[in-house]
Amino acid sequence: MALTVRQAVSSICARSGISGACVLGAGAFRTDNFRAQPLPAGAIRKKGGALVTAQIWIALAVGTAAVVEDVARRQISNWIPCAAFAGGLGLQTWLHGWQGLGSALAGAAAGFGVFLLLYLLGGMGGGDVKLMAGFGALLGVWKVLEAALWTAGCGGVFAVLYLAARWLRGRLLRGRLLRGRLLRGRWLTKNREPADGNRADSIPYAPAIAAGVWLSLVPKG
Repeated sequence: MALTVRQAVSSICARSGISGACVLGAGAFRTDNFRAQPLPAGAIRKKGGALVTAQIWIALAVGTAAVVEDVARRQISNWIPCAAFAGGLGLQTWLHGWQGLGSALAGAAAGFGVFLLLYLLGGMGGGDVKLMAGFGALLGVWKVLEAALWTAGCGGVFAVLYLAARWLRGRLLRGRLLRGRLLRGRWLTKNREPADGNRADSIPYAPAIAAGVWLSLVPKG
């Protein structure tokens, strides 16, 4: 009976033209001769078979650098958006040739244009505009527009959290000032507000931009 089943399965395999498989038993096949599909260009295989593209690595590195500097110094150095622009330009050209180059330039123009109006209205700094332009070269037109929408939402959330933290800090500071006055001004003479207090109290926008870009790269569905 087992021999009959094995012969029947072998006959089916032969008629179907299945290559790389041989019968080990009733209904069992060996598929070790089949080869896995090659990885897409620009991708690195991680544990569990997950793919992390160079695009994501560049976005993570540039976004992190922008967030750290903007939070610490309230400014974004020119090398950060330039790194995003150069990385996006090189990556898109390497993957898609001249079409990728055009897509990167169009994305940079779209990212620059989206935030230019807000800059002219005084809603953000020039570094934020340049950062989004750099990310536009990395993402392309449609992705950078999606990132801009995510950025707007994240910016609203971050602004509320920042203002709440600032209000709490003000309450604590007023309490310390009151105690300082009770100590005949000793605390006041040693703890004056910095000359650039207005700049220190400005809301950094790089965290919202980085979060928006990262969320736009999350696979949908």
